[in-house]
Amino acid sequence: MAYPAPFVSRPQRVEEHWIDYNGHFNMAYYNVLFDRAADELFAAVGLGADYVRERNCSFFTLECHNTYVRELHAGDEVRVESQFLDHDAKRVHYVQQMYHAREGWLACVVEIIIMHIDMRLKKSAPFPQDIQQNIAAMRDAHRSLPVPPQVGHRIAIPKKP
Repeated sequence: MAYPAPFVSRPQRVEEHWIDYNGHFNMAYYNVLFDRAADELFAAVGLGADYVRERNCSFFTLECHNTYVRELHAGDEVRVESQFLDHDAKRVHYVQQMYHAREGWLACVVEIIIMHIDMRLKKSAPFPQDIQQNIAAMRDAHRSLPVPPQVGHRIAIPKKP
């Protein structure tokens, strides 16, 4: 199967009730938009809600790192571009970039690693072979994409000499 490079989610809108008491788009809801886009991304490789029901397996987030670049506001429409960076038998490392849909500027970047889980055992388990093939095909489609500069950043306060 051929996958788009990058994988682009359906448009989503920043909801009014996601604006916090500071008048800012609350950081938690950036993750809601990223998560919805990830649902589309992973469904494309066979890891949608039906996968959980039929195979009694799922995947959990192991690590997540957000970089906020430019603020969004209530009513703004966004698109999320997703890119598989790496994978092994049990994990996928990917990045998502959130763009203002109309004006095209970058708002936020999230780097994530997920782990495949056997829900009967509540333990990590290898992806089934068909899913591994789909993940590899998505990664191959994304191999030539540039890696966003936010990927791999270490969070720290730089020390002054």
